[in-house]
Amino acid sequence: MTDDHPVLRGTWSFPTTIWFGAGKISMLARACATLGINRPLFVTDPGLANLDMVTLALEQAATDGVSAVPFSDIKPNPVSANITAGVAALRAADCDGVIAFGGGSSLDAGKTIALAAAQPDDGIPLWDFEEGRDDWRRAEPPLPVVAVPTTAGTGSETGRSTVVLNEATGRKVIITHPGMMPGIVIADPELTLGLPAHITAATGMDALAHCLEAYCSPFANPMCDGVALEGMRLIRENLTRAVADGSDLGARANMLAAAAMGSTAFQKGLGAIHAMSHPIGARYDTHHGLTNAVVMPYVLERNRPAIEDKLARVAAYLGLETGSGGFNSFLEWALELRARFEMPHTLAELGVEEEYFDALAADAAADPTAIANPIALDTTDFRELFEAAHAGRLG
Repeated sequence: MTDDHPVLRGTWSFPTTIWFGAGKISMLARACATLGINRPLFVTDPGLANLDMVTLALEQAATDGVSAVPFSDIKPNPVSANITAGVAALRAADCDGVIAFGGGSSLDAGKTIALAAAQPDDGIPLWDFEEGRDDWRRAEPPLPVVAVPTTAGTGSETGRSTVVLNEATGRKVIITHPGMMPGIVIADPELTLGLPAHITAATGMDALAHCLEAYCSPFANPMCDGVALEGMRLIRENLTRAVADGSDLGARANMLAAAAMGSTAFQKGLGAIHAMSHPIGARYDTHHGLTNAVVMPYVLERNRPAIEDKLARVAAYLGLETGSGGFNSFLEWALELRARFEMPHTLAELGVEEEYFDALAADAAADPTAIANPIALDTTDFRELFEAAHAGRLG
Protein backbone atom coordinates (compact mmCIF):
# COMPACT_ATOMS: atom_id res chain seq x y z
CA MET A 1 0.00 0.00 0.00
CA THR A 2 1.13 3.56 -0.75
CA ASP A 3 -0.37 6.92 0.11
CA ASP A 4 -1.47 7.26 -3.52
CA HIS A 5 -3.08 3.81 -3.61
CA PRO A 6 -4.68 3.01 -0.24
CA VAL A 7 -6.33 -0.35 0.24
CA LEU A 8 -10.09 0.06 -0.14
CA ARG A 9 -12.12 -0.50 3.01
CA GLY A 10 -15.50 0.49 4.46
CA THR A 11 -18.90 -0.62 5.73
CA TRP A 12 -21.49 -0.42 2.98
CA SER A 13 -25.22 -1.10 2.96
CA PHE A 14 -27.94 -0.38 0.44
CA PRO A 15 -31.57 0.47 0.81
CA THR A 16 -34.85 -1.27 1.07
CA THR A 17 -37.50 -3.02 -1.00
CA ILE A 18 -38.88 -0.72 -3.71
CA TRP A 19 -42.08 -1.54 -5.61
CA PHE A 20 -41.59 0.63 -8.66
CA GLY A 21 -43.96 1.35 -11.53
CA ALA A 22 -47.13 3.03 -12.69
CA GLY A 23 -50.17 1.87 -10.73
CA LYS A 24 -48.18 0.41 -7.83
CA ILE A 25 -50.10 2.58 -5.37
CA SER A 26 -52.86 -0.03 -5.61
CA MET A 27 -50.55 -2.29 -3.55
CA LEU A 28 -50.59 -0.01 -0.50
CA ALA A 29 -52.60 -2.40 1.69
CA ARG A 30 -50.35 -5.29 0.65
CA ALA A 31 -47.31 -3.28 1.68
CA CYS A 32 -48.84 -2.64 5.10
CA ALA A 33 -49.67 -6.32 5.53
CA THR A 34 -46.15 -7.31 4.55
CA LEU A 35 -44.76 -5.11 7.33
CA GLY A 36 -47.37 -6.20 9.87
CA ILE A 37 -49.13 -2.83 9.94
CA ASN A 38 -52.84 -3.17 10.71
CA ARG A 39 -53.78 0.44 11.43
CA PRO A 40 -51.38 3.00 9.91
CA LEU A 41 -51.15 6.72 10.48
CA PHE A 42 -51.32 8.23 6.99
CA VAL A 43 -48.91 11.18 7.12
CA THR A 44 -49.14 13.71 4.30
CA ASP A 45 -48.99 17.48 3.90
CA PRO A 46 -51.97 19.87 3.83
CA GLY A 47 -51.55 20.54 0.11
CA LEU A 48 -52.04 16.86 -0.73
CA ALA A 49 -54.53 15.87 1.94
CA ASN A 50 -57.66 16.67 -0.10
CA LEU A 51 -56.38 15.71 -3.55
CA ASP A 52 -57.85 12.82 -5.50
CA MET A 53 -54.60 10.82 -5.32
CA VAL A 54 -54.86 10.71 -1.52
CA THR A 55 -58.59 10.06 -1.46
CA LEU A 56 -58.27 7.21 -3.95
CA ALA A 57 -55.28 5.69 -2.14
CA LEU A 58 -57.11 5.71 1.18
CA GLU A 59 -60.30 4.29 -0.37
CA GLN A 60 -58.41 1.49 -2.13
CA ALA A 61 -56.53 0.61 1.05
CA ALA A 62 -59.81 0.53 3.01
CA THR A 63 -61.38 -1.72 0.38
CA ASP A 64 -58.38 -4.03 0.78
CA GLY A 65 -58.81 -4.15 4.55
CA VAL A 66 -56.49 -1.41 5.82
CA SER A 67 -58.16 1.60 7.44
CA ALA A 68 -55.60 4.42 7.66
CA VAL A 69 -55.86 7.45 9.95
CA PRO A 70 -55.07 10.72 8.09
CA PHE A 71 -52.67 13.25 9.58
CA SER A 72 -51.53 16.38 7.72
CA ASP A 73 -50.39 18.94 10.30
CA ILE A 74 -47.00 19.43 8.62
CA LYS A 75 -45.09 22.51 7.50
CA PRO A 76 -43.09 22.54 4.24
CA ASN A 77 -39.97 22.43 6.45
CA PRO A 78 -41.18 20.15 9.29
CA VAL A 79 -40.81 21.47 12.83
CA SER A 80 -40.73 19.65 16.14
CA ALA A 81 -44.33 20.65 16.92
CA ASN A 82 -45.44 18.69 13.82
CA ILE A 83 -43.70 15.59 15.16
CA THR A 84 -45.26 16.00 18.62
CA ALA A 85 -48.72 16.38 17.09
CA GLY A 86 -48.18 13.36 14.87
CA VAL A 87 -47.13 11.17 17.77
CA ALA A 88 -50.22 12.27 19.71
CA ALA A 89 -52.47 11.45 16.74
CA LEU A 90 -50.82 8.06 16.26
CA ARG A 91 -51.23 7.08 19.89
CA ALA A 92 -54.79 8.40 20.14
CA ALA A 93 -55.83 6.25 17.19
CA ASP A 94 -53.82 3.26 18.41
CA CYS A 95 -51.86 3.06 15.16
CA ASP A 96 -49.08 0.51 14.78
CA GLY A 97 -47.20 1.94 11.81
CA VAL A 98 -46.92 4.83 9.38
CA ILE A 99 -47.63 5.49 5.73
CA ALA A 100 -45.52 8.50 4.73
CA PHE A 101 -47.12 9.89 1.56
CA GLY A 102 -45.87 12.96 -0.29
CA GLY A 103 -42.74 15.00 -0.82
CA GLY A 104 -39.74 15.37 1.43
CA SER A 105 -41.66 17.08 4.23
CA SER A 106 -44.23 14.27 4.48
CA LEU A 107 -41.63 11.53 4.24
CA ASP A 108 -39.35 13.13 6.83
CA ALA A 109 -42.23 13.86 9.20
CA GLY A 110 -43.68 10.37 8.83
CA LYS A 111 -40.36 8.65 9.47
CA THR A 112 -39.62 10.88 12.46
CA ILE A 113 -43.08 10.28 13.93
CA ALA A 114 -42.49 6.54 13.60
CA LEU A 115 -39.24 6.92 15.54
CA ALA A 116 -40.57 9.23 18.25
CA ALA A 117 -43.79 7.27 18.80
CA ALA A 118 -41.85 4.10 19.54
CA GLN A 119 -40.00 5.71 22.46
CA PRO A 120 -41.46 5.80 25.99
CA ASP A 121 -42.51 9.19 27.30
CA ASP A 122 -39.41 9.29 29.51
CA GLY A 123 -37.19 7.99 26.72
CA ILE A 124 -34.61 9.63 24.48
CA PRO A 125 -35.38 13.22 23.44
CA LEU A 126 -35.71 13.70 19.69
CA TRP A 127 -32.61 15.89 19.42
CA ASP A 128 -30.45 13.14 20.92
CA PHE A 129 -30.91 11.32 17.60
CA GLU A 130 -28.91 14.01 15.79
CA GLU A 131 -26.49 12.64 13.23
CA GLY A 132 -23.05 12.07 14.71
CA ARG A 133 -24.33 10.80 18.05
CA ASP A 134 -24.84 7.15 18.95
CA ASP A 135 -27.84 7.52 21.28
CA TRP A 136 -29.94 5.59 18.77
CA ARG A 137 -28.19 2.43 19.96
CA ARG A 138 -30.15 2.53 23.22
CA ALA A 139 -33.47 3.48 21.61
CA GLU A 140 -36.51 1.41 20.83
CA PRO A 141 -36.75 0.58 17.11
CA PRO A 142 -39.09 2.83 15.10
CA LEU A 143 -42.52 1.68 14.05
CA PRO A 144 -42.63 0.24 10.50
CA VAL A 145 -42.98 2.71 7.65
CA VAL A 146 -44.33 2.46 4.10
CA ALA A 147 -42.99 5.38 2.07
CA VAL A 148 -44.82 6.74 -0.99
CA PRO A 149 -42.94 9.61 -2.68
CA THR A 150 -44.92 12.04 -4.82
CA THR A 151 -41.95 14.21 -5.81
CA ALA A 152 -38.61 13.29 -7.37
CA GLY A 153 -36.16 15.14 -5.17
CA THR A 154 -35.25 14.41 -1.56
CA GLY A 155 -35.10 10.63 -1.93
CA SER A 156 -36.11 10.40 1.74
CA GLU A 157 -37.86 7.15 0.86
CA THR A 158 -34.47 5.41 0.69
CA GLY A 159 -32.79 7.17 3.60
CA ARG A 160 -32.17 6.52 7.28
CA SER A 161 -32.26 10.21 8.18
CA THR A 162 -34.71 13.09 8.32
CA VAL A 163 -34.44 16.86 8.76
CA VAL A 164 -36.52 18.63 11.42
CA LEU A 165 -36.38 22.25 12.53
CA ASN A 166 -35.71 22.71 16.23
CA GLU A 167 -37.91 25.72 16.94
CA ALA A 168 -36.12 26.46 20.21
CA THR A 169 -32.74 26.94 18.52
CA GLY A 170 -33.86 27.88 15.00
CA ARG A 171 -31.59 25.16 13.60
CA LYS A 172 -32.36 22.34 11.20
CA VAL A 173 -31.32 19.05 12.78
CA ILE A 174 -30.51 15.85 10.91
CA ILE A 175 -32.19 13.00 12.79
CA THR A 176 -30.71 9.56 12.15
CA HIS A 177 -31.66 6.01 13.08
CA PRO A 178 -31.01 2.96 10.88
CA GLY A 179 -34.49 1.69 11.67
CA MET A 180 -36.08 4.75 10.04
CA MET A 181 -35.36 3.25 6.63
CA PRO A 182 -38.85 2.50 5.26
CA GLY A 183 -39.61 -1.18 5.09
CA ILE A 184 -41.24 -0.85 1.68
CA VAL A 185 -41.22 2.01 -0.82
CA ILE A 186 -44.04 2.35 -3.34
CA ALA A 187 -42.58 4.45 -6.16
CA ASP A 188 -45.44 5.14 -8.56
CA PRO A 189 -44.52 7.78 -11.15
CA GLU A 190 -48.19 8.44 -11.87
CA LEU A 191 -48.37 10.17 -8.48
CA THR A 192 -45.88 12.79 -9.70
CA LEU A 193 -47.78 13.75 -12.86
CA GLY A 194 -49.60 16.68 -11.26
CA LEU A 195 -46.47 18.30 -9.84
CA PRO A 196 -46.14 21.94 -11.04
CA ALA A 197 -43.19 22.77 -13.29
CA HIS A 198 -41.37 24.96 -10.74
CA ILE A 199 -41.61 22.27 -8.04
CA THR A 200 -40.50 19.61 -10.55
CA ALA A 201 -37.47 21.77 -11.31
CA ALA A 202 -36.59 22.52 -7.68
CA THR A 203 -36.96 18.93 -6.49
CA GLY A 204 -34.98 17.74 -9.51
CA MET A 205 -32.13 20.08 -8.60
CA ASP A 206 -32.24 18.62 -5.10
CA ALA A 207 -31.76 15.13 -6.56
CA LEU A 208 -28.85 16.47 -8.63
CA ALA A 209 -27.25 18.01 -5.53
CA HIS A 210 -27.49 14.67 -3.73
CA CYS A 211 -25.86 12.71 -6.53
CA LEU A 212 -23.25 15.41 -7.11
CA GLU A 213 -22.17 15.84 -3.50
CA ALA A 214 -22.14 12.09 -2.90
CA TYR A 215 -19.89 11.55 -5.92
CA CYS A 216 -17.54 14.32 -4.83
CA SER A 217 -17.35 13.19 -1.19
CA PRO A 218 -13.80 12.15 -0.27
CA PHE A 219 -15.02 9.07 1.58
CA ALA A 220 -14.64 5.70 -0.14
CA ASN A 221 -17.71 3.89 -1.45
CA PRO A 222 -17.39 2.84 -5.09
CA MET A 223 -20.91 1.41 -5.17
CA CYS A 224 -22.33 4.79 -4.17
CA ASP A 225 -20.12 6.43 -6.80
CA GLY A 226 -21.70 4.27 -9.48
CA VAL A 227 -25.22 4.97 -8.25
CA ALA A 228 -24.54 8.72 -8.08
CA LEU A 229 -23.06 8.82 -11.56
CA GLU A 230 -25.97 6.99 -13.13
CA GLY A 231 -28.38 9.16 -11.15
CA MET A 232 -26.81 12.25 -12.72
CA ARG A 233 -27.19 10.71 -16.16
CA LEU A 234 -30.90 10.12 -15.58
CA ILE A 235 -31.28 13.73 -14.40
CA ARG A 236 -29.34 15.03 -17.40
CA GLU A 237 -31.66 13.17 -19.80
CA ASN A 238 -34.99 13.59 -18.03
CA LEU A 239 -35.26 16.67 -15.79
CA THR A 240 -35.81 19.24 -18.53
CA ARG A 241 -38.28 16.86 -20.18
CA ALA A 242 -40.28 16.47 -16.97
CA VAL A 243 -40.33 20.24 -16.39
CA ALA A 244 -41.35 20.99 -20.00
CA ASP A 245 -44.06 18.30 -20.11
CA GLY A 246 -45.38 17.20 -16.75
CA SER A 247 -47.36 14.38 -18.39
CA ASP A 248 -44.22 12.67 -19.73
CA LEU A 249 -44.51 9.47 -17.69
CA GLY A 250 -41.16 8.13 -18.87
CA ALA A 251 -39.31 11.25 -17.72
CA ARG A 252 -41.24 11.25 -14.45
CA ALA A 253 -40.32 7.61 -13.80
CA ASN A 254 -36.63 8.19 -14.51
CA MET A 255 -36.56 11.22 -12.22
CA LEU A 256 -38.26 9.22 -9.46
CA ALA A 257 -35.54 6.60 -9.81
CA ALA A 258 -32.81 9.28 -9.83
CA ALA A 259 -34.14 10.78 -6.60
CA ALA A 260 -34.01 7.42 -4.81
CA MET A 261 -30.52 6.89 -6.22
CA GLY A 262 -29.38 10.24 -4.86
CA SER A 263 -30.46 9.36 -1.34
CA THR A 264 -28.87 5.93 -1.65
CA ALA A 265 -25.61 7.47 -2.82
CA PHE A 266 -25.34 10.09 -0.12
CA GLN A 267 -24.70 7.44 2.48
CA LYS A 268 -21.19 8.41 1.33
CA GLY A 269 -21.75 11.98 2.52
CA LEU A 270 -22.96 15.34 1.23
CA GLY A 271 -21.06 18.61 1.57
CA ALA A 272 -21.12 22.40 1.62
CA ILE A 273 -24.15 22.73 -0.66
CA HIS A 274 -26.31 21.15 2.02
CA ALA A 275 -24.36 22.71 4.89
CA MET A 276 -25.26 26.16 3.49
CA SER A 277 -28.80 25.24 2.49
CA HIS A 278 -29.86 23.93 5.91
CA PRO A 279 -29.35 27.17 7.90
CA ILE A 280 -30.81 29.25 5.06
CA GLY A 281 -33.92 27.08 5.05
CA ALA A 282 -34.16 27.22 8.84
CA ARG A 283 -34.06 31.03 8.90
CA TYR A 284 -35.99 31.87 5.71
CA ASP A 285 -38.18 28.77 5.17
CA THR A 286 -36.95 28.51 1.58
CA HIS A 287 -37.51 25.46 -0.60
CA HIS A 288 -34.62 23.10 0.05
CA GLY A 289 -34.06 22.04 -3.56
CA LEU A 290 -34.21 25.62 -4.80
CA THR A 291 -31.71 26.72 -2.16
CA ASN A 292 -29.36 23.91 -3.15
CA ALA A 293 -29.59 25.07 -6.76
CA VAL A 294 -28.71 28.66 -5.87
CA VAL A 295 -25.57 27.82 -3.87
CA MET A 296 -24.41 24.91 -6.04
CA PRO A 297 -22.15 26.80 -8.50
CA TYR A 298 -20.38 28.73 -5.74
CA VAL A 299 -19.62 25.55 -3.81
CA LEU A 300 -18.36 23.88 -6.98
CA GLU A 301 -15.93 26.73 -7.57
CA ARG A 302 -14.73 26.62 -3.94
CA ASN A 303 -14.17 22.86 -4.15
CA ARG A 304 -12.63 22.99 -7.60
CA PRO A 305 -9.05 22.08 -6.59
CA ALA A 306 -10.28 18.84 -5.02
CA ILE A 307 -12.98 17.79 -7.51
CA GLU A 308 -11.77 19.00 -10.91
CA ASP A 309 -10.69 15.54 -12.08
CA LYS A 310 -13.85 13.91 -10.74
CA LEU A 311 -16.15 16.35 -12.50
CA ALA A 312 -14.18 15.98 -15.72
CA ARG A 313 -15.09 12.28 -15.61
CA VAL A 314 -18.72 13.14 -14.86
CA ALA A 315 -18.84 15.64 -17.72
CA ALA A 316 -17.50 13.05 -20.14
CA TYR A 317 -20.03 10.44 -18.97
CA LEU A 318 -22.91 12.89 -19.25
CA GLY A 319 -21.87 14.05 -22.71
CA LEU A 320 -21.03 17.57 -21.54
CA GLU A 321 -17.67 17.68 -23.28
CA THR A 322 -18.45 20.78 -25.30
CA GLY A 323 -17.35 24.39 -24.93
CA SER A 324 -14.75 24.68 -22.18
CA GLY A 325 -14.77 20.94 -21.41
CA GLY A 326 -14.21 19.08 -18.16
CA PHE A 327 -15.08 20.79 -14.90
CA ASN A 328 -16.15 23.96 -16.71
CA SER A 329 -18.65 22.02 -18.79
CA PHE A 330 -20.32 20.66 -15.67
CA LEU A 331 -20.41 24.11 -14.06
CA GLU A 332 -21.86 25.61 -17.24
CA TRP A 333 -24.55 22.91 -17.29
CA ALA A 334 -25.54 23.66 -13.67
CA LEU A 335 -25.80 27.37 -14.48
CA GLU A 336 -27.76 26.61 -17.66
CA LEU A 337 -30.30 24.53 -15.70
CA ARG A 338 -30.84 27.34 -13.20
CA ALA A 339 -31.36 29.86 -15.98
CA ARG A 340 -33.68 27.55 -17.91
CA PHE A 341 -35.81 27.02 -14.81
CA GLU A 342 -35.80 30.77 -13.99
CA MET A 343 -34.17 30.21 -10.60
CA PRO A 344 -32.33 32.94 -8.69
CA HIS A 345 -28.62 33.34 -9.38
CA THR A 346 -27.78 34.84 -5.99
CA LEU A 347 -28.70 34.54 -2.34
CA ALA A 348 -29.69 38.20 -2.46
CA GLU A 349 -32.45 37.29 -4.93
CA LEU A 350 -33.49 34.51 -2.56
CA GLY A 351 -33.96 37.08 0.22
CA VAL A 352 -30.91 36.24 2.34
CA GLU A 353 -29.67 39.28 4.29
CA GLU A 354 -26.02 40.18 4.84
CA GLU A 355 -26.55 40.89 8.52
CA TYR A 356 -27.00 37.15 9.15
CA PHE A 357 -23.86 35.96 7.35
CA ASP A 358 -21.95 35.31 10.58
CA ALA A 359 -24.75 33.23 12.10
CA LEU A 360 -25.39 31.36 8.85
CA ALA A 361 -21.68 30.61 8.44
CA ALA A 362 -21.38 29.32 11.99
CA ASP A 363 -24.37 27.02 11.53
CA ALA A 364 -23.05 25.80 8.17
CA ALA A 365 -19.66 24.96 9.65
CA ALA A 366 -21.37 23.01 12.45
CA ASP A 367 -23.76 21.16 10.12
CA PRO A 368 -22.95 17.42 9.95
CA THR A 369 -23.04 17.49 6.15
CA ALA A 370 -19.99 19.78 6.10
CA ILE A 371 -17.81 16.89 7.28
CA ALA A 372 -17.93 15.24 3.85
CA ASN A 373 -17.08 18.36 1.84
CA PRO A 374 -14.05 17.65 -0.38
CA ILE A 375 -12.22 20.62 1.17
CA ALA A 376 -12.39 21.27 4.91
CA LEU A 377 -14.19 24.57 5.51
CA ASP A 378 -14.36 26.55 8.73
CA THR A 379 -16.67 29.40 9.70
CA THR A 380 -14.51 31.97 7.91
CA ASP A 381 -14.55 29.90 4.72
CA PHE A 382 -18.31 29.56 4.86
CA ARG A 383 -18.73 33.28 5.41
CA GLU A 384 -16.72 33.88 2.25
CA LEU A 385 -18.98 31.44 0.43
CA PHE A 386 -22.10 33.23 1.65
CA GLU A 387 -20.61 36.53 0.50
CA ALA A 388 -19.78 35.14 -2.96
CA ALA A 389 -23.21 33.53 -3.37
CA HIS A 390 -24.93 36.73 -2.22
CA ALA A 391 -22.99 38.89 -4.68
CA GLY A 392 -23.11 36.40 -7.55
CA ARG A 393 -19.33 36.17 -7.63
CA LEU A 394 -17.99 33.06 -9.38
CA GLY A 395 -14.31 32.33 -9.85
